[in-house]
Amino acid sequence: MATVIRLTRMGRKKKPFYRIVVTDSRKRRDGGWIESIGSYNPLLENTSVKVNEERLNYWKSVGAKMSERVEKLTSK
Repeated sequence: MATVIRLTRMGRKKKPFYRIVVTDSRKRRDGGWIESIGSYNPLLENTSVKVNEERLNYWKSVGAKMSERVEKLTSK
């Protein structure tokens, strides 16, 4: 199974909120996921990014690939 760490959209229309999740790469963006490891809120003035570093490092160690956006958000 090819796992990927990516964003899944939550919230309502024009008020997005994203979860950083680990999922199978063949699933849809908002399809089921394996584990939620963080969140991202772009609407706050200081764009809130919260990530469980321990779980992120675990998933990367077992071969999960990160999406471009998640890689950019977690590198700050």
